[in-house]
Amino acid sequence: MKGFFNGSATALITPFDETGVNYAVLGELIERQIAGGTDAIVFLGTTGEPSTMTFEEEHVLMDYAVKTVNGRCKVIFGCGSNCTADAVMTAKAAEKFGADGLLAVTPYYNKCTQNGLVEYYKAICAAVSIPVIAYNVPGRTGVEIQPATMAKIADIPNIAGIKDAGGNMSKTMETFRLVREKCDVYSGEDALNFPILACGGAGVISVLSNIVPADVKKLCTLVKENKLAEAAALNDKLLPLANACFIEVNPIPVKDAVGLLGYNVGVPRAPLTVIEENNREKLISEMKTYGLEIKA
Repeated sequence: MKGFFNGSATALITPFDETGVNYAVLGELIERQIAGGTDAIVFLGTTGEPSTMTFEEEHVLMDYAVKTVNGRCKVIFGCGSNCTADAVMTAKAAEKFGADGLLAVTPYYNKCTQNGLVEYYKAICAAVSIPVIAYNVPGRTGVEIQPATMAKIADIPNIAGIKDAGGNMSKTMETFRLVREKCDVYSGEDALNFPILACGGAGVISVLSNIVPADVKKLCTLVKENKLAEAAALNDKLLPLANACFIEVNPIPVKDAVGLLGYNVGVPRAPLTVIEENNREKLISEMKTYGLEIKA
């Protein structure tokens, strides 16, 4: 299926305090994204740290997110797992709470074959009636959706697209060639947002837009309007900040960056740690160069 959403989606961080999810701050972050023109918010993606959350915490967050967004943009929940049964259970819960769609990362750690990937996505899609975006991020999972495999996955009726964070433009182009008429391709790597959009990507699922949501949305709009010179100039400005967001493993830097903007988001949950001081200095430098005000 095509056209589930177009434009910018933010893979939102999850603010924590000593008691759990800090819902007051989460509400502030949601309002900031909507004010910035974000077309969809992805909760419980990699950036949201779901691997350190209980199912109960996830379900409470799902309910809160849907009610708070209240139809003002698309709500997408992460549901992938290294256990297909758990992925299916989370997908069903997300649909029950009112999600517009799902983002399902490939199985991690135990891995699987390419045929296993097809069966994994078939199982998730069969359990729900809402759109599902496959998430390819082999650097984190150890499993890569090959272009020919994505062509098979795209035949599943409620597969809406692929979030491509593989970092290999040659494979991305082959995926485009094979699925362009079947489903959408979304950039899942901020450093490649511009070229993927220019090649026909329907949008981006961005970490960077936690910091500068309006500008990430503007990049999508400029490409859509075929204003490529303006888009290239904006991308040149965005790129150093995007790279700083990955100076350590995501979401360590971006969570610190949002905190530096004045939001009490807390620190990443173990085993992730706070950003190292030398890297924090580099992050602050790029934020200041961009023109952002450091408040914390």
